[in-house]
Amino acid sequence: MSQSTSPSHIPSKDPLHGVTLEKILLQLVAKVGWSEMGQAIPIRCFQYNPSIKSSLVFLRKTPWARKRVEEMYCSLPLEADASHPRALS
Repeated sequence: MSQSTSPSHIPSKDPLHGVTLEKILLQLVAKVGWSEMGQAIPIRCFQYNPSIKSSLVFLRKTPWARKRVEEMYCSLPLEADASHPRALS
């Protein structure tokens, strides 16, 4: 019997597939910090009293800023650890 290749069995080529915005922010903060994020993407929620919660609220309502955060996340080097969300892509 031949196996059918349904779309659910094909791995996604999207590096953000399965990665939540919260995970993206947490990894960026751990890797580069709020200060560097605020310099790269000059938005108040990164520069003044930054928090994950306020950043999530802003980024969910502001597509251009979310896109820049996702691009910044994708530009980070992949972790060698297999548990890292992007290591599997």
